[in-house]
Amino acid sequence: MHYHYLNGENWDRIWIVGDLHGCRRELDALLLRHQFNPQQDLLLCTGDLIDRGEESAGCLALLDEPWFRCVRGNHEEMALSALQGHDVALWQMNGGDWFWQLRGAAMISARHALLRCRELPLILHLQLEQRIIVVAHADYPSARYGWEKPLNWQDVVWSRRRLQAIESGQRGAIEGADAFYFGHTPLQQPLEVDNLHYIDTGAVFGNHLTLIQLQ
Repeated sequence: MHYHYLNGENWDRIWIVGDLHGCRRELDALLLRHQFNPQQDLLLCTGDLIDRGEESAGCLALLDEPWFRCVRGNHEEMALSALQGHDVALWQMNGGDWFWQLRGAAMISARHALLRCRELPLILHLQLEQRIIVVAHADYPSARYGWEKPLNWQDVVWSRRRLQAIESGQRGAIEGADAFYFGHTPLQQPLEVDNLHYIDTGAVFGNHLTLIQLQ
């Protein structure tokens, strides 16, 4: 399942947050401050729930919440690969050590939660009345968005080429949707160029989580 469709009519308010990387306490504090209502509101995330921060397991627990949706990030990809016995060192080197330090039931529980990340879509398509909002972890590697359009899925999760082009002065608009939200690359402040929004603000590196209201 690469694309997942959401109809904004089903929720009162809809929010999006950047990469969490185990920063569950910071997220909970933000949601409290904005009076997030789990009965009526929806929270979207740009992926990378896990690694580097102190509460990877706590962030994985969000997958059980009916008010939470997330795209798969490269850290989920690394974890899934490592659990199949591939590139274990790559995951450990990039913050996956927390998992290997678990013992017994805690490790079994974390493994089950990580395996659920296989079900995470790579693209979230949010329909808000007349607006289409697209969420992906790193990029939507095409000049035009299309529902269920085939893409280079590696680029969706990993690529920084578009962001690097923007940082070198190029414009970056993608046609076919009103707004695109990405994480993946930690920035000091959210970056908005044309209809592109980069909202990973490196909370796990001592900066802050970015939470934006979409509806």
